[in-house]
Amino acid sequence: MRAHLVQFDIAWEQPAENLATVRGMLDGARPSPGDLVVLPEMFSTGFSFNLARTADTDSGTLRAIAGLARQARVTVHGSRAVLGPDGKGRNLATIAGPEGSILAEYAKVHPFSFGKETDHFAGGETVVCYPWRGPGETTTVCAAICYDLRFPELFRLGLLSGAEVLALGANWPAPRAAHWRALLIARAIENQAFALGVNRCGSDPHLAYAGGSIAVGPRGEVLGELGAGPGVLSVELDFAALRSWRAVFPAWRDARLIGR
Repeated sequence: MRAHLVQFDIAWEQPAENLATVRGMLDGARPSPGDLVVLPEMFSTGFSFNLARTADTDSGTLRAIAGLARQARVTVHGSRAVLGPDGKGRNLATIAGPEGSILAEYAKVHPFSFGKETDHFAGGETVVCYPWRGPGETTTVCAAICYDLRFPELFRLGLLSGAEVLALGANWPAPRAAHWRALLIARAIENQAFALGVNRCGSDPHLAYAGGSIAVGPRGEVLGELGAGPGVLSVELDFAALRSWRAVFPAWRDARLIGR
């Protein structure tokens, strides 16, 4: 089974332009039916708090995610902002399956308080996993978004729910790029899982981004990594090898969440 990590410079608050960019990049990557495509956090708008402009109130981004999945017969792990009943936003990972149906939606549990995200977005309350069905193979993916990466307990709950893949879209700033790489490798090692981290590159009106999208194997081995520019990282994930490693060195079975 293959995963495609789509890294690009998101045009600020321009959904149509960003959707065209994603379509063009996927055409170049030529995913096969059953593959997984992971996009950066808020890929259609950038990390904007201008919810009057960026909230997916007409479900245009939702339809685009479903359309991309249906057209290529792949699973698409996208991201969008929506308005909640309390008037605050929700930073959602939206996942569509090859038929175009919505498999899951995950609301970012840890809004980035240092960056004032909590002033505009409320955090989710639930860890969400979804099925990724490829040719002759099915696995479970734990969804996460950007700042969630700093909180290992979320991923441990994903592991305990059966996750073999940790998939995360981000707008992770360049000054903390070393943390991005180190934490993704750590999440893979401690959960004996594949970790797929997809960052944006370029800049927005507030921050610069270093890209660095990366795929990590369950032993902490780097399967592929992008630099600072746009690109699609396509990697093969060997689930037989993952399951063999978990059987040979079954540290994952000793996971306990104490104090709950």
